[in-house]
Amino acid sequence: MSPATRPSARGDLVPSAILGLLGTRGPTSRADVARALDVSPALVTQLTKDLIARGLVTELEHAPSQGGRPARLLGLVRSAGGAIGAKVTADHVALVDVDLDGTVRSQSTQRFDPDAPDALDALGHILGTAVDDHSGPLLGIGVGIPGSVDSQASGIVDAPTLGWSDAHVGAVLRSTLGVPVLVENDVNTLAVAERLYGTGRDHGSYLVVTIGRGIGCGIVVDGAVYRGASGGAGEIGHIPITTDGPLCGCGSRGCLEAHIGEDALVRAALEQGVVGPRGTAAGLRQAAERGDAAALEIYREAGARLGRALAGVVHTIDPEVIVLLGEGIDAWRHWEPGFEPSFRGHLMPARRGIPFVIEPWAEDKWALGAASLVLASPFDAAGATGDQGRLVRERLHAGADDQHAEPVR
Repeated sequence: MSPATRPSARGDLVPSAILGLLGTRGPTSRADVARALDVSPALVTQLTKDLIARGLVTELEHAPSQGGRPARLLGLVRSAGGAIGAKVTADHVALVDVDLDGTVRSQSTQRFDPDAPDALDALGHILGTAVDDHSGPLLGIGVGIPGSVDSQASGIVDAPTLGWSDAHVGAVLRSTLGVPVLVENDVNTLAVAERLYGTGRDHGSYLVVTIGRGIGCGIVVDGAVYRGASGGAGEIGHIPITTDGPLCGCGSRGCLEAHIGEDALVRAALEQGVVGPRGTAAGLRQAAERGDAAALEIYREAGARLGRALAGVVHTIDPEVIVLLGEGIDAWRHWEPGFEPSFRGHLMPARRGIPFVIEPWAEDKWALGAASLVLASPFDAAGATGDQGRLVRERLHAGADDQHAEPVR
């Protein structure tokens, strides 16, 4: 399919990907933008006209020419708006304050108890402090949650790991903060961030798979995150792989996550004497680093199970590439001996060449992913962000009109 006719050309993330590309690569010609994002030059010309009119992009000097008409470079007006991203976990909230191009101005971590009766009020207080500390136009706040979210705009959450069921996170936070708030499954936020700033810039369809406390998956098809009928697409951690396996946090038995999530790996390490009664995932990894045979086998089996499950997902989605990351990625070299042969061996011959990319991990990636919801929402052609996206767009127009920002060179 040609770039001009790709479904991703109408995707809501392409204009934001242009902003992310200019932010991460610096001044770039329209032709180079089109090549990097695999879209037509005509589409880039059309979109950049709007971005320039909005005060988000500016034309800079001509690029050196090898003959013919020299190309004008595009530069990002970074200060036309910013966003706050928050990743909520079972014991803390990770925060970032970012510019329009995803540059992190500041990051912090705040203790948080999701089981507390006033948990949402406490979360509102944490985010309120971040809003007070933000300087310049604030487009909105993105919140990543480890669970199912009905829609980014309403933000009704079911998150078993947090003990939340039918939690009206979006409504409570919007009432408390008075700014647009977008709520999404945390792995989906990483998929959006990859589209704007990472591997997804070069691919229209891909998977983002996280390993750590749980096993998650964000699905991008033709340039847009696939959420499913109720926002729960990508819960590969709950693929059943044994009929009478260990109890999973979702209430079922034998889920992939119940076998290879962090708690499951530590439990296996305890049972086999790899770690002591107070053993942790870090202790298991250290044992593997020392060459402990039992520890290495725990990781090898986990990798094999992940490989088999992902082969099935690849056959279902047919992505171009898989991105693997997460809190547990530091131990990947111990997962890989089991993963690689299992993954390739369970794929049909035509799919065995699919690449996977291992990305280093830092917790602020979760929070940057959440902020990316806001940075992508002004260009939400499909309406996934609802009224909150409209409010972000209004703030973006106001921010661009009210200041004379300097371009990023």
